[in-house]
Amino acid sequence: MSDSGDNVREAILSPEEISAGVADLARQIAYRCAGDEVAFVGIYTRGVTLARRVAEALKGQGLHYPVGTLDISLYRDDFDNRGSDLPTLESSDIPFGLDGIRVILFDEVIFTGRTIRAALDGLMDYGRPAKIELAVLVDRGHREIPVQPDYVAKRIGTTRDQYVKVRFREDDGGEEGVFLETPRKVPAA
Repeated sequence: MSDSGDNVREAILSPEEISAGVADLARQIAYRCAGDEVAFVGIYTRGVTLARRVAEALKGQGLHYPVGTLDISLYRDDFDNRGSDLPTLESSDIPFGLDGIRVILFDEVIFTGRTIRAALDGLMDYGRPAKIELAVLVDRGHREIPVQPDYVAKRIGTTRDQYVKVRFREDDGGEEGVFLETPRKVPAA
């Protein structure tokens, strides 16, 4: 473990293990979606990167799934409680119709399920898919809402006070890895 501010930081996935996880998600999706009309929608920011990486991996198998992007900032249930910590708004871009197709929603980590609930609300503004599924790189448990991923690269056990930080080179200045951050324990006086 190495220190990261007031947290102790432990590497969970190396860049090579992230690549293996992306390949595993691609295999799962190719197997379960054979013959279906499928589109990917990534949740900003790192869900978009994950969706693009999986789509690229599937091209090697002759599968070409379009990738859209979704900003869920205005659909969050904690928007009014964030004070000055307001999210940066991105523009959603779903350049294909969703009606009647199988949509796979991508996020890098699933925790409480609240981000996915917001994404489902946002997605419905674009149409009525035949089916919506969820793909994540990391499932860390601790749901508050009954939402479960359909495709998972890695499941890890965490405590509620820990954080899972995914870093993709495209989004994070070249840094790549998945890290578990645990608040540093202050010795009792």
